Amino acid sequence: MARQQSTPETRSVRLLKVGEQVRHVISELLMRQEVHDDVISAHSISVTEVRMSPDLRHAHVYVKPLLGSDEEVVLKALRTNTAFFQKAVAGKLKLKYAAKIKFLADETFDEASRIDALLNDPKVLRDLDHD
Repeated sequence: MARQQSTPETRSVRLLKVGEQVRHVISELLMRQEVHDDVISAHSISVTEVRMSPDLRHAHVYVKPLLGSDEEVVLKALRTNTAFFQKAVAGKLKLKYAAKIKFLADETFDEASRIDALLNDPKVLRDLDHD
């Protein structure tokens, strides 16, 4: 499922700041291994982006296990522990509402690799050399 194409200009500064704060809290929890889950503890997980809804009640958290291994297993473990993350984020950020967190796979690295492979294709390189 593709992300909605929105630019930073279309989102408010507050949404961006809160999203970044949520990303830092979740990253810190993962780094310190405060989540008591064997799957999460066994993997290094990168939180690449957090997109907040305009009312700050929902947070879409895009994650990528390093080296891209066991992505589905890691996502399942994160989704199982969603209540822990929501409680921790709500406790640290002191927002009016506790954001409902939804973990999603970050596919931007895969898309970038696909584009890079297309640009390095001999047929494309041949066309670029003529310019």
